[in-house]
Amino acid sequence: MWPEPVERVARELRAAAIEATVQEFPEGTPTAEAAANAVGCRLDQIVKSLVFVCDDAFVLAMVPGDRRADEGRVAEATGATDVRVARAREVVEATGFEPGGVAPFPLAATETVFIERTLLQHDRVWIGAGSPAHMAGLPPGELQRLSGARPADLVGPR
Repeated sequence: MWPEPVERVARELRAAAIEATVQEFPEGTPTAEAAANAVGCRLDQIVKSLVFVCDDAFVLAMVPGDRRADEGRVAEATGATDVRVARAREVVEATGFEPGGVAPFPLAATETVFIERTLLQHDRVWIGAGSPAHMAGLPPGELQRLSGARPADLVGPR
């Protein structure tokens, strides 16, 4: 039996009939690099789920593990004038997950979800699955469908 937040993610995947692999990594995956090493994939296949506060609304931005979300591009995608990275307590309020274990679904109070377009080019990507020690691998199109994410250009130049 997994922790309750991981079970929530697994239930969502099952309910949506998505072929996904949920794996546990007892040492945890505190960084995108650690996650890629643990899973055995490229860094750009790791999905970082980041919460932003955009004009007082919570927005989730999914970006590749090898890139940083650009606040200006997040503002452009949302049409917001005031954009900042959410604080830890806001991450929990917005997603229902602790920082480091944010899954992009099911979300508690997030108004909009975006996925960086470059993530959609992969056959499989890996997301946080409710805890820092759990990851789920799934096709990015299924991730987009389940999260309701809109494709956007969220990262700046390399």
